[in-house]
Amino acid sequence: MYILCFFFLFFLQIYCSDKPVITPSRLVVKFGDPASATCVACQQACLPLDDSVISMEASLGTPDINGTKVTWTVDRMTEWELTPKCYYTTLVHQCCTSLSVTVYKPPETVSFSLNPSEPLTEGSKVTLQCDVLNVAPVANLTVTFYRGQTPLDEVKSNDITEKPVSETFSLSYNTRKEDDGVQFWCEAKLELGAEGPQPPLVVKSEEVNATVYSPISITRGEPLHLTCLAEGNPKPQYSWTLPSNKGHRSGTDLKIDSDDVQDGGQYVCTVSNNVNSVIVTFNVTVQGEFPQD
Repeated sequence: MYILCFFFLFFLQIYCSDKPVITPSRLVVKFGDPASATCVACQQACLPLDDSVISMEASLGTPDINGTKVTWTVDRMTEWELTPKCYYTTLVHQCCTSLSVTVYKPPETVSFSLNPSEPLTEGSKVTLQCDVLNVAPVANLTVTFYRGQTPLDEVKSNDITEKPVSETFSLSYNTRKEDDGVQFWCEAKLELGAEGPQPPLVVKSEEVNATVYSPISITRGEPLHLTCLAEGNPKPQYSWTLPSNKGHRSGTDLKIDSDDVQDGGQYVCTVSNNVNSVIVTFNVTVQGEFPQD
């Protein structure tokens, strides 16, 4: 009957002035939840009933037929893709109406990260990354990246898969000194239209504090103290590369008691463990005159 219904729907729809009417015309249901729809097969065209076949066809659920009215019921939605069809067949023609069904699943988790990971330097390019786990349909998902409470941009998926998928969303960002200490995060919003949950389902990530190092300018003869600090598991190790051989290095800290012109340049701190390695660069400018007493 499914093939026959489709055939007539394609070739004879022009003759179906009295088409079946399904309420609601679009159904949005969470995976695992019950669902139902009601179809009025016709007003006159399928009468008398003794000369007609009326039903609702679907791969899931059961139809209950009462005259020209068909009630389709699903106890538990266990399929991701289905298109129920309400139809009637008379001695001379057949008419069908399809019910649009969207089956959804909220994200299991939403997580945020910076790539490369902290610490960051002013003016560097960083990728804001939002990982969304097991959501459907991902085409209806909108991911928004935030700096504090200010939205930066929205990103959508091009994937039209109706079953749950996991996807990583990215946004490029140039750091500023004002970003130091600011919280970055993302949220995933599943927008399913007027028939879906209202307000739309929103899952937020954790907030990540950014540490941004700015260029340093000091006067010749002044002390210099740099700190390079990062979190990691296992606990990270620190190594320093200096423009000169001066300085006292002790893990996260580097100290020079009295800077000279040759001490200007890039100070590179390498933070590493057996999982990852991160490089932090401090740009230091030393002014030529000694400080006045």
